[in-house]
Amino acid sequence: MTFPAAPTLALVAAAALIAGLARGFSGFGGALIFTPLAAALVGPRVAAPVLFLIDAVAAAPLIPKAWKAAQRGAVATMTLGALAGAPLGAWVLLHADPTAIRWGLSAVVLAMLALLISGWRYAGAPTAPVTIGVGALAGFLSGLAQVGGPPVVAYWLGGTIPAATVRANIILFFAATTVVTAVTYSIGGVLTRNVLVIGLVVGPFYGAGLWLGTHMFAKANEETFRRACYALIAVAALLSLPLWDRLR
Repeated sequence: MTFPAAPTLALVAAAALIAGLARGFSGFGGALIFTPLAAALVGPRVAAPVLFLIDAVAAAPLIPKAWKAAQRGAVATMTLGALAGAPLGAWVLLHADPTAIRWGLSAVVLAMLALLISGWRYAGAPTAPVTIGVGALAGFLSGLAQVGGPPVVAYWLGGTIPAATVRANIILFFAATTVVTAVTYSIGGVLTRNVLVIGLVVGPFYGAGLWLGTHMFAKANEETFRRACYALIAVAALLSLPLWDRLR
């Protein structure tokens, strides 16, 4: 791929800023906003690894605290599933038709949005097979498009685990999948020079959004902003449809 022109890069940076703002405020939605929009601008094989890089850097400071608070055994069990799912998702990203990936990505994002809006949570007792299955699904979605969060959230928030422990589990799990995805992306040649440069350019915008969203949390109405995040995710999924390519 050729390096994107300045206007395209500016739009990717704007998507990163909005995605970071959503994630910093509400803790969700960043990938569901950034990936479809960036995929429409620079293609899914660039959008996914760019988000992987900038989100890995942003999440790194959270890992030491999460390590102490998380249920490391449960995280390790879920990571077993991700070991199978993430490489499969990356394989699809590398070998499937980019336009087909974008159609599928929009469908996945809208499905994940429906899951978030519904408030559905897994109410059964956590078991090893189910935990591994959720990890495989989350790993696949992360390897494909870095959108593996909603299944994990729906699974762990449905039980009796304290919210702080759930948050630590999620952070630690995605830190582990980051390692798996990094190896897979490296072997597949996804982490190209262009991806690294784009990540360096848009990363600060994502970080600024995270910082601003985090500081807005104490000052804004959470429910109102959550609904705004839902709307942004829906708009991102619909605007990224290949249906509109001729109009761009």
